[in-house]
Amino acid sequence: MTAKRRPLPLVPRLSSCALLIVIFGALSISTAQAQQPPHPPGGVLPVTLQPVFREGVQALRAGKLSHAAELFSQVVERGGNTAFVHNNLGIVYQQQGAHRKAIAEFRQAIHLAPKYEAPHVLMGASLLALGQVSEAVRVLARATSLAPNEPLARLELGKAYIRANEPLKAVRQMQFLRHIAPKDPEYAYQLGTAYLKLGEWCVARIRQLNPKSARLYQIMAENYRAQDQPERAKSLLEKAAQADPSLPGVHLEIATIDFQQGNSQSARTEVQKELAIVPDSAPALALKSRLDAAGPH
Repeated sequence: MTAKRRPLPLVPRLSSCALLIVIFGALSISTAQAQQPPHPPGGVLPVTLQPVFREGVQALRAGKLSHAAELFSQVVERGGNTAFVHNNLGIVYQQQGAHRKAIAEFRQAIHLAPKYEAPHVLMGASLLALGQVSEAVRVLARATSLAPNEPLARLELGKAYIRANEPLKAVRQMQFLRHIAPKDPEYAYQLGTAYLKLGEWCVARIRQLNPKSARLYQIMAENYRAQDQPERAKSLLEKAAQADPSLPGVHLEIATIDFQQGNSQSARTEVQKELAIVPDSAPALALKSRLDAAGPH
């Protein structure tokens, strides 16, 4: 009879028992007969080695990483060359910060069990730690193809895309996480971060393509308005209007600043320019109504 225990806290923390990070660590094995999962990744561990593996799991659980590494290595050397053992040994090295050694173990686990998703995810994290971003993206993309609904794989892939300066792809991964767990605050935060990176990327691209783009002036103006610097914002908006007189929204923003500063006549002029571009603009019509109600100044 076996009794399920909580999975080990790992770095990165895995969110699904389906990843089977520590196969026997999640089971209590009787002394009479070791019980194994029906389909252990990469092979079945010989019964004689299961106590050693269990001791390694307990050492890992207790944070005794050197001892855990020694025990898992013994299991491999004595005939326990299975994917999940190499995966656990990789976890130990990863927690020790020995990412190159960890990657070697994860690669061996993948070699023995190509469809075992856990080492793909963990190897991706170690590759990111070493700055090998493009390889991390490749490995983590493979992990998501093996386990499309595994949150950790999506999360790590999203982070890898941000590191690779591909924020739109990162946004898509974080949107998927929000879809499967809409109440998870961490995923909401990560999606917000991805959107922020996407915005920064877009501004950089606009600046690269056209440093005098009306949109670039508009974006910079919005930042100054957010910082309560209306004069600097207005100056940039006027440059945007010069760069593209037909760009919707610019004259309305100038009119709003003028209205807030009590310059009603200038605000009326800018509102009329906005309505000439977008006659049905609800915000422009609303501001015009407020200006008309205030009377001439």
